[in-house]
Amino acid sequence: MLRHTVLCLAVLTATAAAPLPATAQDASLTIFAAASLKNAVDDVDAAFTKQGGAKVVASYASSSALIKQIENGAPADVFISADLDWMDYGAQKKLIKDDTRFNLLGNKLVLIAPKDSKLDKVAIGPGFDIAKLAGDGKIATADVRAVPAGMYAKAVLEKLGGWAAAEPKIAGTENVRVALTLVARGEAPLGIVYETDAKVEPQVKIVGQFPADSHPPIIYPAAATKNAKPETAKYLAFLRSATALVIFERYGFTYLVKAGP
Repeated sequence: MLRHTVLCLAVLTATAAAPLPATAQDASLTIFAAASLKNAVDDVDAAFTKQGGAKVVASYASSSALIKQIENGAPADVFISADLDWMDYGAQKKLIKDDTRFNLLGNKLVLIAPKDSKLDKVAIGPGFDIAKLAGDGKIATADVRAVPAGMYAKAVLEKLGGWAAAEPKIAGTENVRVALTLVARGEAPLGIVYETDAKVEPQVKIVGQFPADSHPPIIYPAAATKNAKPETAKYLAFLRSATALVIFERYGFTYLVKAGP
């Protein structure tokens, strides 16, 4: 059941992130954004269009999948990654315009359980044994090999000393929202996701927060792609606006840029 759910959700995610027909793209901006940004960026895009900007079409998936799609020719105007590494990859491959790049948001990493779980507050620190806590169940994360949320999860477990025991129980998924869904459905008793993901899913609860110094800083950089439309500059400016600030902070993100008017 767990594997079936992961595969189905992965197919849906890949479909959502597929390039749109050229006719639809011509009159709009295309934003490729990390899956964890979906709710917030949907609201930001709507506000941008309402205030006179172009229509925005957003595709959400793991940062690794998105930048690979751009590398393979998928048309996108903006890339917003969930970590610095995949944006660096885009820069190295000359897929983005370096002079448009900036760090937009920050986030936190949390431990979640299904809403009806008997777990409540879990102390997380050196020696944290997440494998024992999971019992016979799986630990849902994004793919620890390539997806930022999964790589952060692996880093934190290695730092705290629990990775070796946890690794056989890891259920790595296409992106962090798929991991979130597994826990929400009760198919995994524990998951490691961003705090902002946990806040938008009523069927899970946060049972612990990982110390900030136990993993690399969670930073979301944004940049225009090398083939971005002229209107992209207006969109990137909007991401720095007071309107966007209010939206992102409402969803629990830390705003890393000085908000404009």
